[in-house]
Amino acid sequence: MNIVCVGGGPAGLYFGLLMKKRHPGYTVTVVERNRASDTFGWGVVFSDQTLGNLAAADEPSARAILQSFNHWDDIDVHFKGRSVSSGGHGFCGIARKRLLNILQERGAELGVRLEFEHEVRDDAELARDYGADLVVACDGVNSAVRNRHAAVYEPEVEQRQCRFVWLGTRKKFDAFTFAFEETEFGWFQAHAYQYDGETSTFIIETLDATWRAAGLDAMEQGEALAFCERLFARYLDGQGLMANAAHLRGSGMWIRFPRIACRQWVHWTEAGGRRVPVVLMGDAAHTAHFSIGSGTKLALEDAIELARCLEDPAASLPVALEAYEAARRMEVLKLQSAARNSMEWFENVQRYTAMEAEQFAYSLLTRSQRLSHENLRLRDPAYVGDFERWFAERAARQAGVAPAPQPAPPMFTPYKVRDVLLKNRVIVSPMAQYSAVDGTVGDFHLAHLGARALGGAALVMAEMTCVSADARITPGCPGLYAPEHTAAWKRIVDFVHAGSDAKIGIQLGHAGAKGSTRPMWDGIDLPLEEGNWPLVAASPRQYLEGVSQVAREATLDDLERIKAGFVRATQAAAEAGFDWLELHCAHGYLLSSFISPLTNQRVDAYGGSLENRCRYPLEVFAAIRAAWPAGLPISVRLSAHDWVEGGITPDDAVTIARLFKAAGADMIDCSSGQVSKEEKPVYGRMFQAPFADRIRNEAGIPTIAVGSIYEADHVNGIVSAGRADLCAVARPHLANPAWTLNEAARIGYTGAAWPRQYRAGKQQLERNLERERQLQAAGAGLSPQQLAARLLEG
Repeated sequence: MNIVCVGGGPAGLYFGLLMKKRHPGYTVTVVERNRASDTFGWGVVFSDQTLGNLAAADEPSARAILQSFNHWDDIDVHFKGRSVSSGGHGFCGIARKRLLNILQERGAELGVRLEFEHEVRDDAELARDYGADLVVACDGVNSAVRNRHAAVYEPEVEQRQCRFVWLGTRKKFDAFTFAFEETEFGWFQAHAYQYDGETSTFIIETLDATWRAAGLDAMEQGEALAFCERLFARYLDGQGLMANAAHLRGSGMWIRFPRIACRQWVHWTEAGGRRVPVVLMGDAAHTAHFSIGSGTKLALEDAIELARCLEDPAASLPVALEAYEAARRMEVLKLQSAARNSMEWFENVQRYTAMEAEQFAYSLLTRSQRLSHENLRLRDPAYVGDFERWFAERAARQAGVAPAPQPAPPMFTPYKVRDVLLKNRVIVSPMAQYSAVDGTVGDFHLAHLGARALGGAALVMAEMTCVSADARITPGCPGLYAPEHTAAWKRIVDFVHAGSDAKIGIQLGHAGAKGSTRPMWDGIDLPLEEGNWPLVAASPRQYLEGVSQVAREATLDDLERIKAGFVRATQAAAEAGFDWLELHCAHGYLLSSFISPLTNQRVDAYGGSLENRCRYPLEVFAAIRAAWPAGLPISVRLSAHDWVEGGITPDDAVTIARLFKAAGADMIDCSSGQVSKEEKPVYGRMFQAPFADRIRNEAGIPTIAVGSIYEADHVNGIVSAGRADLCAVARPHLANPAWTLNEAARIGYTGAAWPRQYRAGKQQLERNLERERQLQAAGAGLSPQQLAARLLEG
């Protein structure tokens, strides 16, 4: 096979040497537009795991790279005059030029042809001139090949919000350093790390608006460097900052990060009567923000995978390329997702600047959601121990209780809302059970909610309970509109209070256009076969087009009647003894239908602007707040994202939360979707936690996070980072009523209080899980990090 790589960066060089190593008889050529000695950037960073992957792919080049690395384990975060350090992270820095030289030398040793100062203007012409069977386009973020065939590759290029400049300094940093400085123009941040015995990379980043406000867009290079040296003088110890692109004017030094993702990675070109594939690799195909140091990692791992897919000379080239793209696309998507989280954190530093340094640093460390609480503990037990002590003391002060002798993990710290003290941060989420009879709950609900109250959660929320018969979703939904409903609920509330130390809350709602349907197991959202009742909504609406009933637009008289129903239900909830009330303004139900522009086309005072669309839900909230005991909390569940173009966005959700905060809401329960069947949600672990994060830290109101939270690690990470104050867990509680107690045992926390009747089970569970941990530790194989460490030692 004859292979030509366009671009002599890490991707092209590494792929070339791997192919030549596996197939010495192949002709492999790397063509590069610049000279061999040219490079841009200062140092690059790899994790220990990446080093292990390199060692497995080509041991000689890996050894040379390892011997040139500056290795560190610590991350230092400097914020508001404070410094927080965390260890065990296992990173290495190497000069970009040194990395390229190693790969050039190894490639030449194996017989790879290296051609420099060769500008590729036409990939078809290149393939024809070289007689190539395969062209690999690894010509970087501004790939000429990708741009030339954009109609085939279908790249999505998104210019992000920050400007950054890649500088160097003779100041040697002992740790990977993040430094944050506030100016009159806004916040600037530096990412700094040493990569050889003399030099460190020093990347400075700030919002484009801040960059312009500071006048950096008009500064010459020397002036811009002087500005940055003054700004970060406390970290530079008298050393200057250096640019390695002297020809660039000051504004040209600063670039905006382009997030790139291509729908297709392979293009077939006509070259001398043959069809030759041109496959993208590295930054030409995808980018990952530098804040997780993974652009070069992705490029090298692309090279490893493509070489592996081409291992068998008899294999069909189209099949091999398809396998390469399929294998790498998922890994790239996962890393790009983490990189987006990290990138957006730095774009929104202002959001977190009200935090104390301890929590700010924790939020930074876990920003990508790849690094969890327990993973941090494995890396640096002392850091996590200190953080948990700080968090526990802070939580005790907030709750007005004495600190525990031994600090609990953040998940198990107390939290107080008005006069209600919650023993930990876990809520059993409201989950529809469709098992009431004419609105009356019975033994099933007593067993269901009672079991979960005994299972360790601090607050057990009853499912959406309807304020009138025609407000129900299904005939099996519970209500609070008749005296027998109140009595039935009181029986359950009394059991929870007498038999457990949990609190119990109720969620009040009105189904609106999503009412008069069958129970979920008989066909979710399908209308009843008989016995339907009329529906109302903010505007005329049919939830399932051509299937659902059409709800009529609620009149002003309807709105007064419904509001009075919410007040009666609130008074009944107080009579039943509930500790907590939640107003359901999400998921396309009646109050949600007023808020979303997808479902509200009214022309009166309740339609139009966002403030007008929120008017009726706020009137209902004000009415129930007045009817609910002053010492008890009310939360509001919102759909923070409709996941439909033209619907509610996370920006809107912050504004909505501010309106409810001003009206007296205590917390926002941050859900999303279920407003329109056209929604396209992006699912994943903790996928709705970013909504809680934004609302908490921008609107300044406590939040509840929901959505695919299923491990103690998730709860600990969300609460510790200040993304939310409480976490509502749904499906895991359906599978295991004692999920909270089980998770305590699973992470080795023995301080969770069990019902005395179940304490023998506590001891058995803790012993069994400890034994599992020991067996896993004993059976663990050699990790990539250990492999890299052994190579370095050897």
